[in-house]
Amino acid sequence: MKKNIISTLAIGLLMVLGLGFFVGQVYAEEETKASEDTSGTSIRLSPANFVVKLPPDSIVENTFEIKNEGESEIKVEVYASPYSYTYSEEEDAYKLGFSKENNFTQLSRWMTFEDASGNYVEKPTFTIPGNEKLNVKYRIKTPINMPSGGQYAVIFTHALTSVTSGSGIRTEASPGIVVYGHATEGENIISAEVSKLSIEKGITENEISRNNIYATAKVKNNGNVDFVATGKLEVKPIIGFSSYENTNGARVSVIPEVEMSVFEEWKDTPGFGLYKATWTVTAGDQTETTERTFFLFSPVALIGVILLLTFLTIWIIMLIRKRKARRSRLAI
Repeated sequence: MKKNIISTLAIGLLMVLGLGFFVGQVYAEEETKASEDTSGTSIRLSPANFVVKLPPDSIVENTFEIKNEGESEIKVEVYASPYSYTYSEEEDAYKLGFSKENNFTQLSRWMTFEDASGNYVEKPTFTIPGNEKLNVKYRIKTPINMPSGGQYAVIFTHALTSVTSGSGIRTEASPGIVVYGHATEGENIISAEVSKLSIEKGITENEISRNNIYATAKVKNNGNVDFVATGKLEVKPIIGFSSYENTNGARVSVIPEVEMSVFEEWKDTPGFGLYKATWTVTAGDQTETTERTFFLFSPVALIGVILLLTFLTIWIIMLIRKRKARRSRLAI
């Protein structure tokens, strides 16, 4: 009987360890596949974004860098587009777009670029040899009656051959640099609305289900200039050995008339323990905080507890039977 109990327990422990190993292997393989890049040519822009001060009736000039990271020569065209978002009722979210204009996207109409002949045009073309860099000069000519607040555009570098983006924003084969323009005159109004703070457990990403603690919130910009919204998730153990705190936290740039999501996830959430989570979101002059307590109990831990309870039950039954047998012998 003892040998059977020991064998059963050993098999159960091997099942627990094997299941944990299998889950870890599947997740690792999915991560590797997601990071593969089989393309042979790419463009990288530097910087990925920048902020410019915009005085009225003035000319502002600067440069950015295009790098051809492929082996072959490529031809590219450079141009500016509006940087804005549109609301999707179907998905209840704001989607990034580069064609819709509003009061905050006039910047793209003020921008021109220096071509190879030294002339400033709206859409110049350049030829870049393989593994070479090119500095492109841009010019912003602001109107005398420029509105206050922010103006936003994207400088796209569209390859006339098939490429993939190495940085910044990408639409089809066009990496881009986000330009945040801030008027130097007039009133810059920062007005943030923070809502829908939530701390949850369990998330599905790339068809992989994980029992992680994560936090979300919505931040809306009701002002006329962009700001950075930050989210900080702290998880401390009540019963447990792990804790989580990202000192940098989540950071999202929010332009006017747009609502963005702020998201933070504890990717190494343990399988067992009692934890208290705190989620703090700051945007403009607004700060909101919510808290929640979690009792973590993963399927692997559940199997282990079931095996342990099974072992204890069998041991108690054996002990009771052993005592009954002893009493029977003493009664005789």
